[in-house]
Amino acid sequence: MSKYTVTLIEGDGTGPELAEAARRCVGALGLDIKWETAEAGEAALKKYGTPLPEATLESIRKNRLALKGPITTPVGKGFRSVNVALRKELNLYACLRPCKSYRGVRSRYENIDLVIVRENTEDLYAGIEFEKGSKETKELISLFEKWTKKKIDPTSAISIKPISLEGTRRIVKFAFEYALKNKRKKVTAIHKANIMKYTDGLFLETAREVAKGYEGKIAFEDRIVDNMCMQLVQKPEDYDVLVLPNLYGDILSDLAAGLVGGLGVAPGANIGDGIALFEPTHGSAPKYTGMNKVNPVAILLSAVLMLRYMGEEAAGAKLENAIAAVIAEGKYVTYDMKKDRNDPTAVGTREMADAIIKKIKS
Repeated sequence: MSKYTVTLIEGDGTGPELAEAARRCVGALGLDIKWETAEAGEAALKKYGTPLPEATLESIRKNRLALKGPITTPVGKGFRSVNVALRKELNLYACLRPCKSYRGVRSRYENIDLVIVRENTEDLYAGIEFEKGSKETKELISLFEKWTKKKIDPTSAISIKPISLEGTRRIVKFAFEYALKNKRKKVTAIHKANIMKYTDGLFLETAREVAKGYEGKIAFEDRIVDNMCMQLVQKPEDYDVLVLPNLYGDILSDLAAGLVGGLGVAPGANIGDGIALFEPTHGSAPKYTGMNKVNPVAILLSAVLMLRYMGEEAAGAKLENAIAAVIAEGKYVTYDMKKDRNDPTAVGTREMADAIIKKIKS
C-alpha cells in the first residue's frame, strides 16, 4: 500500500500535458505516491452529462489530497466554474496563492515574496444570483425598495454578497497560522469597509478580533482594497501575507502574480479541514492543446505546495530548487520564458519537465 494516494484531475485543454509533467517531476523525487486519475470539465460533461462527476468528488474526499490541471470555464454561458464547485462541495475555504520572484523570469520587479490568502466560499462568488426580469428578481427589487427606500432599476440582475462571522474568523485564523508556521512577519486584512459597512465591516471587525490572539507574534494591519492595489504596485516590499474576502482575493492574486511574471509562475492551493486541492491559477489555453508548448511551472510549483502540505518539506524544497535552477539558466524553458517569445531555442512542456527531472536527480 502506498504511503500517499493523490487524486489527479488532468483538466481541459493543455491540462493533461501539464498534469503529466507534474506527475513525472514529482515521481522523480522517489516518494511513495499512488496517483488516482479522476475527471472534471468539458470532457467529463460530454461523457457523464456533468462537468463534475460524483466519483471525482468521492475520490478527493477519500484521498484528502488532489492535484488538478486547469479547467475551462465558459464565459457568460454554459456550466458554472468547476473550480468554484470543487471549493464549495469540499468546503475548501482557504485559497493560498504565494507570489514569489524567481531569477530568470521577466518582470518589472525583483525580490517579491507575497502570500495571498483568499476566502473561498462566501462573498459575491457564493453564486446567489437572480436573472434580469425573473419573477424572483422582481420580488427582490420590490422588497429591497420597500426596506431601503432606494430605487433599483427594474432591468437589474441581482447578486447577493454574504460574509459571515465564522467564515471570516476561520480564514483570518488560517492566515495567521500560516504566517506563524512559515516564519512570516505580518498579516494585512483587505476590505472596503468604508463603503460596505455591514459585510466588509464585519470582515474587518472580525479580523481585528482574531489578530488580538497573535499580538507580539505576528504584526497586523488593514488596507482598503483600492488603496492596496496602488500600494502593491508602488511598494510591494512593505507587504507579506494578505487576507481577503473572495472577490478581492481573486483580483489581487492576479495583480500579485503580475508582479512576479504572470500566471505562468503562480501556484495555488485550496485547503479545508484535513483536505486540500492544488492547482495552477492560469487557464486551460485550449488553443495550445496537444502542442507541447505551454509552461509547466505553475502546476509544478503547485505540486511543491502539495508536498509541503504533506509534510515532505525536503522533497518540496528539492523540486522548487530544480525548477528555479532551470528557470535561472534559461536554456530549457518554454517560449514565454525566453527574452524573445519567438526564440527558436525554446523547448516544449515535456522538455522543460525533462530538464527539471535532470536537476532533481543530479
